Amino acid sequence: MARVLVHAGKLNVKSAEELVKSAKDRRLSFVSAVIGNGSVSAADLAHTLSSTLALPLLDLNSVDQERLPRNIVDSKLAVQYQVVVLGRRGSRLFIGGADPTDQEAVERIKFATQLSPEWVIVEFDKLAKILESHGANANEAIESLAAGEFDFDVAEDDGTAAEAAEVAQEVEDAPVVRFLQKMLIDAINMRASDLHFEPYEYNYRVRFRIDGELREITQPPIAIKDKLASRIKVISRLDIAEKRVPQDGRMKLKFGNRAIDFRVSTLPTLFGEKIVIRILDPSSAKLGIEALGYEKIEKDRLLSAIQRPYGMILVTGPTGSGKTVSLYTCLNILNQPGVNISTVEDPAEINLPGVNQVNVNDKAGLSFSTSLKAFLRQDPDIIMVGEIRDLETADIAIKAAQTGHLVMSTLHTNDAPTTLTRLLNMGVAPFNIAASVLLITAQRLARRLCENCKQPADYPRESLLKAGFAAEDLDGSWRPYRAIGCSACNNGYKGRVGLYQVMPISDSIQRIILSEGTSMDIAAQAAKEGVRDLRQSGLVKVRAGMTTLEEVIAVTNE
Repeated sequence: MARVLVHAGKLNVKSAEELVKSAKDRRLSFVSAVIGNGSVSAADLAHTLSSTLALPLLDLNSVDQERLPRNIVDSKLAVQYQVVVLGRRGSRLFIGGADPTDQEAVERIKFATQLSPEWVIVEFDKLAKILESHGANANEAIESLAAGEFDFDVAEDDGTAAEAAEVAQEVEDAPVVRFLQKMLIDAINMRASDLHFEPYEYNYRVRFRIDGELREITQPPIAIKDKLASRIKVISRLDIAEKRVPQDGRMKLKFGNRAIDFRVSTLPTLFGEKIVIRILDPSSAKLGIEALGYEKIEKDRLLSAIQRPYGMILVTGPTGSGKTVSLYTCLNILNQPGVNISTVEDPAEINLPGVNQVNVNDKAGLSFSTSLKAFLRQDPDIIMVGEIRDLETADIAIKAAQTGHLVMSTLHTNDAPTTLTRLLNMGVAPFNIAASVLLITAQRLARRLCENCKQPADYPRESLLKAGFAAEDLDGSWRPYRAIGCSACNNGYKGRVGLYQVMPISDSIQRIILSEGTSMDIAAQAAKEGVRDLRQSGLVKVRAGMTTLEEVIAVTNE
């Protein structure tokens, strides 16, 4: 912009450099600095840019503001880049702005709308007035989507393939496309793990799961629900005419330099299809084991176990506790050119190049046990089973662990000791468990304190002792923190940290298994061997200032 004005004779080089520096120091746009300085008037600037750059010029006073489209570009994006949408023709989007040299604005708008922006020069002062009057929030923008802009209907349950194809074509052109894209981008920016689209009798809401907690983001018009469901089904390659049974699918979105996968699940409810989209970021498996929150002794135990040539490693915990990320972090460490790794999951959540991944397909007869049998004929070194659900799968996995393969899997149990009794209850022979299982990890995810706003907290000594701290821990050398909340976090928390119970199967624990001892016997022996339970692991994080006492109590209150 400065170079254009210097070339047109409106500024000399020295003035232009001073204005560029002033705009940068004051965090203003160059256009604001030029007009605020009085060097060039808004009208003169617009005419100069139009003639110099051969771009059309429009007087915004001659435009009916009520007819300007408000739902194509998000209002925050429009204010950030000082543009107003004037109209659309096919894939071309006409935007009015005072600085047509702003390529960043073009790229951001192109990415957000999947349209090709074309500049129209407008006067800066008139543009500022329109942006101020158009400062609608996200809900207002969504309301405009349902005000008559939809021109298609969803196929009925008994619709033909032709009708379904017709609907799919119409969905591609609907404004709902932009709303869905905005929700996905917002979810990624807000570090959400899941998006929930939930229809009810009189309202429709969208919620994000952020740091393990569901937060309501917006309540779009109820009229949008069927169109949105159809759009999601189209890009997930699901049957858009089938609304009576649950469906599962996948889709992908390019976000900056990353390609992020989404797992889609639909569920018929009383008032429409509820859709949950899980965000699957492949980079989470490459964060490294240090980023997961393992203490040094726990990390050393795990790394030692995964380097063993054969045996079984089990990761346990409830749904959403990070078991898959832990397993894939280990697989990423082991993923070397000379190693053959095969996984079977339902479904595969993280794509890891170099690993042979199989999705369970029960309809086609491809179950966990069937896949495991096939793996054993594929010369594997390492096998990962998404979940041990039944005795057949457990038996094959244990036999694989006893015949020269390293097997990793998950189970849904409360802690590491109860995992062994769960296998016994499934019907696995005690000597098979003792001979094959190397290590069991139980884990939970606790919300991590925001470093910007956390403050020291004063707890009564009795409360700390009751929570599990030993008297010698309360020596005054450290202080717990509490969550406050600021603009950079979610009620005082930002991100999550893992709490781990890493239990190697020692000779003593093997003897308890062979004598069919209880989980309490195993837990007592593990404690003697220095294995922290989940509560103790959480208290270590409290002492380190990573999370709060309330959060640890909440996630480990068995």
